[in-house]
Amino acid sequence: MIKTSSRLLAGAALAIVPLLGLAGVASADTQSVNYSCQGKAAGQTTNTTLSQNVDSTAPATVAPGDALTITLAPGVNTVPTSAGAFTVKSVKNLTLAVPVPANATVNSFSLSGGSGFGSATVAQVGNNIVTSVTGPINGGAQFQLPALTLNLTAGASGTITTTLAGTSYTDAGLKFTTTVSVFGFPVDAPTTCYPNPAPTLTTTTIG
Repeated sequence: MIKTSSRLLAGAALAIVPLLGLAGVASADTQSVNYSCQGKAAGQTTNTTLSQNVDSTAPATVAPGDALTITLAPGVNTVPTSAGAFTVKSVKNLTLAVPVPANATVNSFSLSGGSGFGSATVAQVGNNIVTSVTGPINGGAQFQLPALTLNLTAGASGTITTTLAGTSYTDAGLKFTTTVSVFGFPVDAPTTCYPNPAPTLTTTTIG
């Protein structure tokens, strides 16, 4: 019974992954992103895939040394109330990483808008700009992650492209923890995801 429950729990953790799809407001460009995800709970590991849309805005061209702004704006999502046979209590500790684009210097970054997630922060961690939402976001609740705006200065030449971070389950660009109720007890199921293949969200030519 314990072994079966553990396997179901791992599956339940992955069943809620699609709620993180960044299908959002209309903007200059929309990309469909495929993620490979891995959930771990109670000694079990389950792999799965998901597809999501990312809306983005960026200029097509920029002069060398000039400023430019790139914005990624998530849309409204709903946390499911159940995953398989289990009740979803909440989602928490969500992080989404965006690499700093090559051929550009970061001047500043900020979050705006969004609702239903409690508090959110953004910080540069190494070569990534990471949005963190602590939650918890209760099962059945609607939320909208804040839009991320990057204010950059273009380099001397080349292109400035944006993508989503992550190359493997151990180098994940999207992370979150789902708390599910198993036989009346709360159990946390960490999930890590990476874009596979890595998308090109925007391209700005310097020239």
